[in-house]
Amino acid sequence: MDTGAEKLKVLFLCTGNSCRSQMAEGWTRHLKGDVIAAYSAGVEPHGMNLRAVKVMAEAGVDISGQASKHIDALQGIEFDYVITLCDQANESCPFFPGKTRRLHMGFDDPPKLTAGCATEEEALQHYRRVRDEIKAFVEELPEVLEGEQ
Repeated sequence: MDTGAEKLKVLFLCTGNSCRSQMAEGWTRHLKGDVIAAYSAGVEPHGMNLRAVKVMAEAGVDISGQASKHIDALQGIEFDYVITLCDQANESCPFFPGKTRRLHMGFDDPPKLTAGCATEEEALQHYRRVRDEIKAFVEELPEVLEGEQ
């Protein structure tokens, strides 16, 4: 069935494409897949974060089939929006020609927050908080993007 409207193409960009951007891609596919084609990538990808996969599964979203990838792997896709989720990605974000609009929406980095955690449960609490903050942001899509134009 053709609705006549093409989905918005949104890229979530983070440094490692292991945690926050993967969560954002997963939430967007899960909650907004009817109106947004979600992608994620990193400027220095380093594999999927297993705690991120775990806390997303707890929330009913399976991101285990997603893969950590470099921004170059998505060349040729004309994104409507590139949303950087960490300061480093925002600072090193490549130039996107054409209609692409950039937005920075910084979220805490769960792996950094867990450095001093004594238990796995304590560490997972940081991941759950960031997961829920990203979900709240995604729930506002695409309306929040239209205000950024």
